[in-house]
Parts: sequence; structure tokens; C-alpha cells
Amino acid sequence: MTKKISNDRRGFIKTSAIGVTAMGVGFVTASEPVLAAAIETDFVGLVAGEQTIKVGSFQLPAYVSRPAKTKGSLPIVIVVSEIFGVHEYIADVTRRFAKLGYLAIAPEFFTRAGDPNSYGTTAEILTNIVAKTPDAQVLNDLQAALVWAGNNGGDLKRVGVTGFCWGGRITWLAATLPQVRAGVAWYGRLIGEKTEGSPRHPVDIAADLKAPVLGLYGGADAGISLESIDQMRAALALAAPKNPVAKACQFEVYPDSPHAFHADYRATYREGPAKDGWEKCVAWFKKMGVS
Repeated sequence: MTKKISNDRRGFIKTSAIGVTAMGVGFVTASEPVLAAAIETDFVGLVAGEQTIKVGSFQLPAYVSRPAKTKGSLPIVIVVSEIFGVHEYIADVTRRFAKLGYLAIAPEFFTRAGDPNSYGTTAEILTNIVAKTPDAQVLNDLQAALVWAGNNGGDLKRVGVTGFCWGGRITWLAATLPQVRAGVAWYGRLIGEKTEGSPRHPVDIAADLKAPVLGLYGGADAGISLESIDQMRAALALAAPKNPVAKACQFEVYPDSPHAFHADYRATYREGPAKDGWEKCVAWFKKMGVS
């Protein structure tokens, strides 16, 4: 079955139960134009669609994919979006994981602040959406997603988190949670200005890591310098004597790759590093006992 792509990222089917569907969630406006290289993962053998997850009195929307036929509980992977939120690319990534046997969940962490598709530029999204989404709220939502997963066929002893850009930074922070077994951060920012909503960055939490992280970065990333990667490596090395998890973290830097090299719908896509990074991501989760 081939999915139908629309330009309306809010083409989610609103339902309390996930159903096999050929709908697409669309690509966010600020990310256009969408390249023909955009990968389309079909729904064959999968159950995929929108689900709401209870966070206190709030209903958090998420895109969830899983194998249609399962035996026993499934490994869990939380997929954390870029600043564009849960659009078609992120939904497709969850289906890629589901094809590998995962219960893959992509929460819409920005939903309280608004819809990224309401803005036409990344600068507007950063100001109006990302800046109004505190780290503590995101981590609380992530933990609520894990509670939901545990009640819906997921194995809470096998939890991985992976994220892209903004989601890469969140992946590092999520690795401080006791439920998480491993993380894979795709070009997540490592340093930055400390604010009320973002009081700590990955470089500040090396000693608190409870799950090893594989960092996948581009050597030609204009926004994330090689110096900041070196700073993170130094922080991990400093924490390593007292925290074996910090010592277990690894980096893979693709020398000529720009930011968002895995984003197959954008001009930044680099097929070789994207495929190699995906293979390393899958292998990392396997090595760390997630899958």
C-alpha cells in the first residue's frame, strides 16, 4: 500500500484507536519544497496512525506505528521531531522502525504552543513554537508516552529514543531518564544559551546520563560546530570515571555532510551518510539491548 502525501500536515485522522490507513500527515510548509527523494514507507504489515496519550488532564497527540502481528511485547522507540513537529517525514520514520518490529511513537511535543505549519519560516517557528516548549514539559510528555506504551504492548525494559535536530538535543536530555536504555541523536545541538525553558544543554548533563547515546553529526553543519562536538566529548570524558554510561557514548561525524543530512525530503539530504547513520542507529539499539 502506498501512502498518499498531502500538503496538510494536520491531515491526521482523529480517532481514539489506531487503524491501518493510507493517509499522509503532509510536509510542513516551512520545509518546502519537498524533494522527489522523500522516502515513502508503506503500511503493509503495519498498524499506523494518530493516537492520543493522556498527560494529566491533557490529551497529547502522537503518531504511532507498530507491526500488525506481534508475539509478546515490543521494543519501544520514541521518535523526536525536528522543529517542524510531527509531519510526514517523522511519521515515515516511525513506520521504518515498525517494519523492524518496534512500537514507534512520535509525540507532538509542540501541540500546546501551536502548530509549526502556521508559520512559513524556521525563525518564526523557533520564536513562536520552540521557545515556548520547555524541556521539562517535553521530558514529562515523553515519560507519559512511555507509560502509554507500557500499557499498549510495549516492553518498558527495552526503550530507545532517537531524534533529529531539535529532537537530537532532546534525545541527549532524555538519556538522563531511568526508563531509557539507549539514545541516537541526529545532529542535536550540544551547547547554547541557558534559558528558563532550557536550563541545561547536553554538555551540562554528561554526569547524569543513564543511557549511552550515539551522536550522528555532519562535519559541514553550519549550525553545530566541530568545536561544540569536541566540548561534548570533553564533558563525557570528564564524567566517565564516575559514570560508565558517559564513557560508552560515541560519535560518528560525516565530514562533508550538512545539517539535516538524514532528512530525505530536503535539499540537505545526503544518501550515503543517511543510510550509514540509519544502519548505525539500528545497530546501536541492538547492541544496547533495545531490540
